[in-house]
Amino acid sequence: MASSVTKRLARFTSCDIADALVELQYPYGGFLDGIRMWSPTFCAGPRKMVGPAVTVKMVAASDTSAPKPARHFADYNEVGKVMYVQQPKALYSACWGGLMSTRAAFLGAQGVVVDGRVRDLKEHREKDIPVFARDTSILGSNTFSRASEINVPLQFKGDLWIHPADYLVGDVDGVAVVPRSLIERVITMCEERAEVDHKVFKGLHEGMTMEEAVARFRN
Repeated sequence: MASSVTKRLARFTSCDIADALVELQYPYGGFLDGIRMWSPTFCAGPRKMVGPAVTVKMVAASDTSAPKPARHFADYNEVGKVMYVQQPKALYSACWGGLMSTRAAFLGAQGVVVDGRVRDLKEHREKDIPVFARDTSILGSNTFSRASEINVPLQFKGDLWIHPADYLVGDVDGVAVVPRSLIERVITMCEERAEVDHKVFKGLHEGMTMEEAVARFRN
């Protein structure tokens, strides 16, 4: 099931998927605002990342009351999935580095999305693994943050949450989260819009004005 959904969603861009989610009135169109591609290249290239989420909640290292996972959080990566790591806000250290990407690549993960900072860009790029994050840092997580909970729902912003097994789609334009309950509707809407857009592009290439092309094919 997961591989089938991945292949079907991979036909579309994050923009296509966000447009469908906006039409479905999903919060923020599923857009993970502020998250950008850092590997294999910085906001460039054809590489796409698609897969169900494995979520990781980080806490401040000083938080001794929060739960601790049974093993290192990088070992929870799974083949075909995307790890979503949420770092406490305002930390200037990274919570994902080259060693973690090495482990993720070995386990067959599709990539990682970090709501926070990463480091060791050269190592991620050498592994050719998709890494999306808010920013970078030269500081590691040691003494700053640690993993706490695995595969729990995580709030990104307002009503926008990432749940385990929701799909994350990342490319040069950004990252969108697709809730499991809307996957089939999103795919259907993207397929329909792709046919329409093909006609719009064709009309524009043939000299139609934007107004004419949109009025003829999108309305």
